Amino acid sequence: MSVWIATNIWLLRRPFDPFPFILLNLLLSCVAAIQAPVIMMSQNRQEAKDRARAEKDLQINIKAEHEIKTLHEKLERLQASITEHHQAMTRLLASLETRDR
Repeated sequence: MSVWIATNIWLLRRPFDPFPFILLNLLLSCVAAIQAPVIMMSQNRQEAKDRARAEKDLQINIKAEHEIKTLHEKLERLQASITEHHQAMTRLLASLETRDR
């Protein structure tokens, strides 16, 4: 663009595109008209990829949540079992102490 403007202002005695640069404006508008649909198609493809990635992330998060729930339930069962064994050991020790007296 700078070359276009410099050529038309300083280098040519009779510029082919004088100051308002109508021809340059027309060329830039044509380029923008061609680029706009390409950019929009690219954005649509990227949006589809992002949507698919978000769906995969959701599925992974759901699976992880299920695994965490399962682990939590197993931990609760282990804790209950440990509490049961602890109470049984406490009763056994208490009965041994009363028997020794």
